[in-house]
Amino acid sequence: MTDTSIPSADASLDEETVPTAATGEGETEGSGKEKKSAGEGELFAQSEIAADYIEGLLDILDYDGDIDELVSGGRPVVEVVGGRLQNLVGQRGATLEALQELARLAVFRQTGSPSRLLLDVGGYRATRRKELAAVAKNAVEKVKEHGEAVRLEPMSAFERKCVHDVVNAMSGVESESEGVEPTRRIVVRPAD
Repeated sequence: MTDTSIPSADASLDEETVPTAATGEGETEGSGKEKKSAGEGELFAQSEIAADYIEGLLDILDYDGDIDELVSGGRPVVEVVGGRLQNLVGQRGATLEALQELARLAVFRQTGSPSRLLLDVGGYRATRRKELAAVAKNAVEKVKEHGEAVRLEPMSAFERKCVHDVVNAMSGVESESEGVEPTRRIVVRPAD
C-alpha cells in the first residue's frame, strides 16, 4: 500500500525568510542569493527536485519559463521566469501557494523529509514583499498617530511573515497574528 499522507504542517514551513546577503563562498555578489556550497548540498538537491517537478507541470500546461534552482536564506528556492505565467500566480498568489505545496510534496516524496522550499513565479513574491512593506509602514503610522491597534486584512503565511518583519524592525510597535486560516490576520499595536 502506498502512503499518500501529507506530512504534518509546521507553521515555520510556510513562513518566508527574507533573503539576506551572506558573506563567504557560493554567494552571488549583490543579490543576497547563494549558489550551491558544500554545507548547502541537501538544500540545493531539494530545489533541483522541485524544479524538475515544476518543469514537468510547465510541459503539461505548455508554458514556457526559465527555472532557476538556488539556496537563499537557508532554504531551497525555485524561481520561474518568463512570459505568460500570471495564471501560475493566481489571485493574490493563491495558485502559487498551491504549486509551492505540490512542489514541497514532490520533495517530501523523494527525500522523506519536509521541505521549506520557496517557489516564486515571475517575481511575484519580491513585488508582493514591497507592497506588504508599504502596508506595514502605513499600519505602524496609524498606530503611532492614534495609539490604537490596527487589524490588517487576512493574509497568507508568507504575507504575514513579510509584515511581521517590517513591524518588528520598528520601535514603539508590535505585531501578532490572530485567527485561523484562511482568515488569519495581523494586529499591529503599540508596544507595552
